[in-house]
Amino acid sequence: MTVTDADFTLAQAAGAALQRKSLVTKARYDRKTSHLIVTLHNDVELAVPVRLIEGLTGADPADLSEIELSPSGLGLHWPTLDADVYVPALFDGVFGTRSWMASILGAEGGRATSPAKAAAARANGRKGGRPAKRTRVPG
Repeated sequence: MTVTDADFTLAQAAGAALQRKSLVTKARYDRKTSHLIVTLHNDVELAVPVRLIEGLTGADPADLSEIELSPSGLGLHWPTLDADVYVPALFDGVFGTRSWMASILGAEGGRATSPAKAAAARANGRKGGRPAKRTRVPG
């Protein structure tokens, strides 16, 4: 099959039209807030802290600033990080794999404070605190 210049021009025009109607039209990293800013086709913007997105946590700002949009407008790709994000998942609050999200949420929960948690810690301290770990002696 031979592709002519006219075929190529038509394909480019069709691709440009598809991109204008796609979900994501722009994406950028905001260094001041450490957020991924995604602009949708209707000019609505979504801001997500990059610390919540698997593959982006702890990445260098220069790498975070290099974002490619998928032709469908449904995905984002960071070539230097080899990281991908499915944009519709961001709307559902899915920022990574199930196990990765569980580890992030567990860490967040462990840092949470409340009067009940403080009272439980004081009560545990009155009992002598956390029991020492027992180690088995090989033998």
